[in-house]
Amino acid sequence: MKLVFTTTGDNLDALLDPSFGRARNFLLFDLESGTSQVISNQQNLNAAQGAGIQAAQTIVKAGAGALVTGHCGPKAFRVLAAAGVKVYNTDAPTVAEALARYRAGQLTEAAAANVESHWA
Repeated sequence: MKLVFTTTGDNLDALLDPSFGRARNFLLFDLESGTSQVISNQQNLNAAQGAGIQAAQTIVKAGAGALVTGHCGPKAFRVLAAAGVKVYNTDAPTVAEALARYRAGQLTEAAAANVESHWA
């Protein structure tokens, strides 16, 4: 399975970005192979609206089975849920720590969005 982490950087040691729709980058990590790739979210950093939906579509197209982030709004959550992408919210400081928590079973799948629309 492939996991997507919101991040400000481009590797496992980078900070986890607490925002989903306006995260700088997404790190796509393949649990089976241990490989990762960075997907830029530049187009949504300053979007007036629709950043969460567009970011969710990017994640779905990348083939992710789950998203690990700090916060996910209702519109993005609906898009992800409809595509079968699980969402996990965490306060982990780095992507590596979030991955370790996921592997240890310390993250709980979100049942709904955890912020309102246009959270900044």
